[in-house]
Amino acid sequence: MSDTLQQLVSQASAAFEAAADAASLENAKAKYLGKQGALTELMKGLSKLDVEQKKAEGARINAAKQSIEALLNARRQALADAALAKELAQQTVDVTLPGRGVGAAAVHPVIRTWQRVEAIFGSIGFDVADGPEIENDWTNFTALNNPLNHPARSMQDTFYVDMKDDDGLPLLLRTHTSPMQVRYARMHKPPIKVIAPGRTYRVDSDATHSPMFHQVEGLWIDENISFADLKGVYTDFMRCFFETDDLKIRFRPSFFPFTEPSAEIDMMFTSGPNKGRWLEISGAGQVHPDVVRNFGLDPDRYIGFAFGSGLERLTMLRYGVHDLRQFFEGDLRFLAQFAE
Repeated sequence: MSDTLQQLVSQASAAFEAAADAASLENAKAKYLGKQGALTELMKGLSKLDVEQKKAEGARINAAKQSIEALLNARRQALADAALAKELAQQTVDVTLPGRGVGAAAVHPVIRTWQRVEAIFGSIGFDVADGPEIENDWTNFTALNNPLNHPARSMQDTFYVDMKDDDGLPLLLRTHTSPMQVRYARMHKPPIKVIAPGRTYRVDSDATHSPMFHQVEGLWIDENISFADLKGVYTDFMRCFFETDDLKIRFRPSFFPFTEPSAEIDMMFTSGPNKGRWLEISGAGQVHPDVVRNFGLDPDRYIGFAFGSGLERLTMLRYGVHDLRQFFEGDLRFLAQFAE
């Protein structure tokens, strides 16, 4: 290799070593191996030599090129190794630091209420029914004495699904769990004692309403179940749920299409921070004869009661929460206070 070529190799080596990053290295490479680089210019000059000289000089230039490429690849690898070492150094774990504990999971307060309601009613012989959250129009409305265009439907404005069931009926996200009363009653013979807890959906959103919320519906059908049974069962449930006898329950006349007579159930604590305030807690009533008939039963023989309560409302009262939306915002600072 001629002195000129050896000098180029030495210069390239120095330039590559001086490159502090990949971009600088590629710039240095272009100076020697690029289209306008020093070795490229030497290769162009071979055309002026005779055949023997061209062979000899070409071999020397190729040897110099291979040396420079080897130096280039070595520097590329060195830069890559340095970058990796720097990244690994930044990710080093200090084993002397205290460990990070894994937080224990806890049951959501609304689900805790759900479980508590199931346990209380299970203790007095009620079954638990579960069913689809996408219902057809007949089960959600018509079977419950809410015929098409009935004004009471506007009280439960909801989310419809852009399809129909096998019978051509519109599908919607259920507005209450009462459809499970229909489904359960049509599959079982009296006496029927069942609660149906689950998620429901309506077009509501404020401090006391959510587009998605939880509800528990109760149903007791037999040959001689009266409004007095409703009062006794629900009053006992409330005292068990809140673990106190220091509350009053009243049944206020109201209207629901699926019950007659119908009542709003209010409660009032006689002690504690909510003492003296009547709070609406549930809707209830004697099951309407048309609904009993839609259960597939004879309303002249069978009678009973039904009720519906919001699980969020029960949870808010039990724990003293004033904004329902906090249950669904996922703030662990809020939820952690309910962990047991």
